[in-house]
Amino acid sequence: MGIDTLILFGVIGAVIGLAFIVPAFAPYRRKMPFVAFLLGISSGFPLTLLLGTMTFWLSKVGIDKSTIGFAIGLTTPYTLKFLWAPLVDKVRIPLLSDWLGQRRAWLFLVQAALVAALWQLGSSSPTNDTIGVFALWAIVVAFLSATQDIVIDAYRIEILSDAEMAHGTAMNQFGYRTGNLLAGAGTIYLASTEGYDIGWAMAYGITSFLVLPAALGALWAGAGRFDPTAARAAGQSFLDWLSGTVINPFREFLGRRGAALILLFVLIYKVGDAMGQGMLNPMIVELGFSDTEFIAINKFVGFGALIVGSALGGPFIAWLGMGRALIISGLLMMFSNFLFVLLAIAGHSPLMLAIAVGTENLTSGIGLTVFVTYLSGLSNLAYTATQFALLSSFAAVGRTWLAAPSGYLAENLGWVGFWTFTVAIAAPGMILLWLLWRKGFVVETVRQTGDGEGGDPPEAVNATPRAAPG
Repeated sequence: MGIDTLILFGVIGAVIGLAFIVPAFAPYRRKMPFVAFLLGISSGFPLTLLLGTMTFWLSKVGIDKSTIGFAIGLTTPYTLKFLWAPLVDKVRIPLLSDWLGQRRAWLFLVQAALVAALWQLGSSSPTNDTIGVFALWAIVVAFLSATQDIVIDAYRIEILSDAEMAHGTAMNQFGYRTGNLLAGAGTIYLASTEGYDIGWAMAYGITSFLVLPAALGALWAGAGRFDPTAARAAGQSFLDWLSGTVINPFREFLGRRGAALILLFVLIYKVGDAMGQGMLNPMIVELGFSDTEFIAINKFVGFGALIVGSALGGPFIAWLGMGRALIISGLLMMFSNFLFVLLAIAGHSPLMLAIAVGTENLTSGIGLTVFVTYLSGLSNLAYTATQFALLSSFAAVGRTWLAAPSGYLAENLGWVGFWTFTVAIAAPGMILLWLLWRKGFVVETVRQTGDGEGGDPPEAVNATPRAAPG
């Protein structure tokens, strides 16, 4: 058993131990939060295969950096998932929905298609001349993975009681990171000549079976609390359905003071961080780090730091308030990107790589927790599911298309210039955040209402809080 496995089991063991000792951790021992952990594993692995592992693979087979940068755009379905999210509620799967329930029917159907698509993606053998087939299957995987996220997000909320919601969300986040880890370091180790050397096709195929934790968890948890009459919407016209499902949530949000500025901030806040993440793996390959060094430092040191950072996000908000937490976490992410400037100057330095990766994952963990909490607070509890899907999809545009030129920039600026640029490009988001805060559009409570004042909207008093996504 390697040190990486010991770290993983050590973190899990610590959580289990605290659940028996500390009363506040006791809900972790319940059934449904553990199911949420299993759901998180299956939710977390496909995006890692498309972003982290895919860029590493393309670098190893000689795909140029510009192509790799624009390949990030293949994850566009994550930015558009709100367009077909209502179908998951409205369309019933013949036979399966009656037998398994609406959520599990969609989950099992999508997961079967996702396994098949991942086998095809792994078998596509990308080169600079044959990148088209690879890109096609990457888009299919992204679409199916985004759809799986829609189903898992809704199903998790329906199986968790109010008393379990916070702990179930935390367990889901941990499961999501575990899925990231297995799909990143695990797939690379399976494929690498320094690991099991089974090739990329077989490695991707084996990794595809990470859908099983969610499937098993769903069988254990049952059908959930989904109301089947909501799916049929008997007697409802298409225009009424369209208005209630899509138009009203848009109208409510866009009618708020500062809505346009808030959307612009959501779009650009993490662009510099996304650019850096997309080009980190190609730089590691170019600087001559071995696969073993990559796995040990970039994945396992980073994984531990990310978990710690995620855990610190909540106290950050409690200590500082939402506005200050967003500003300080943003500054920390800028600082972490600057450390990669120093790594680019140092070259092949495992110590500097460990420092940079550890710091980057720590600050990203804090920043992601704070940012997701902010997005959750922006969602009116009368329209939480739709508005959060819209906001998270909008935020994903910055991670995909705005970050897509990163390969071109790295090619033309060099690594030192590129990482300096990622620090500078984060500045507009920080300036916009400061303006939002000064104008009262970012309040110090978690719930961000449309009028710039704290507190729950009147129509949301009896609504059930919605969990953050994995």
